[in-house]
Order: sequence, then structure tokens, then C-alpha cells
Amino acid sequence: MKVHLKRIYDETTEEDGFRILVDRLWPRGVSKEKANLDLWLKEIAPSTELRKWFNHDAKKWTGFQRKYKTELSKNLEYVTMLETLIKKNKRVTLLYATRDEEHNEAIVIKHFLSR
Repeated sequence: MKVHLKRIYDETTEEDGFRILVDRLWPRGVSKEKANLDLWLKEIAPSTELRKWFNHDAKKWTGFQRKYKTELSKNLEYVTMLETLIKKNKRVTLLYATRDEEHNEAIVIKHFLSR
């Protein structure tokens, strides 16, 4: 699969390919121009309730993954849209804002898509 993950605060490069923000909320301090997005797919992001419950607490990571995968399986319209974009583009980069590069929704999305 040609999906890569990157923080939206990192420098944009040509290797990013098709850039998709997968956060429900717009990242602080990032202008639309600097973001250089091809798509903001906020509908695929975790629900507000799940996001608040998780609160980027690594101790809740296993539970977050399980709950978010359940949400994704019920959100097939946007999962299918993302799969189509991945097939159409040589390279897709899922962008997220959190500092935690090991516990974020982009990781769960990538694993979900490779099922």
C-alpha cells in the first residue's frame, strides 16, 4: 500500500503525493496555504466523543484502536472514498496534527485500510 503518514506541521515535499488531512479539527497555527492539502477528509476522523475520551493518552491506545476501527467499519462511504483515492494516486500521505507519532488516528486508518 502506498500510504504514508506525516504531521501536518512538517515541511511539504514532492514525495508527499496526494495530501489528505484526517483530523476532525483544523490544526492550530496552520494556514490553508501552508497546509497545501489536496483534501480535508474530516468525516473519516474519530467522533468527537471518541477523540475526547482518548485525549492522546497512550494508556488508552488499545481501546482507542478498537473503538475507532468500529467507527471506521460503520463509515464505509468515506473509507471507500479514501481507498479510491489511494488507488488513483501513486502516493498518498495522511496528515495529522498531534505530536504523538505513535498513537494517532492516521495509524489506525492505515492499518484499517490494509485489512
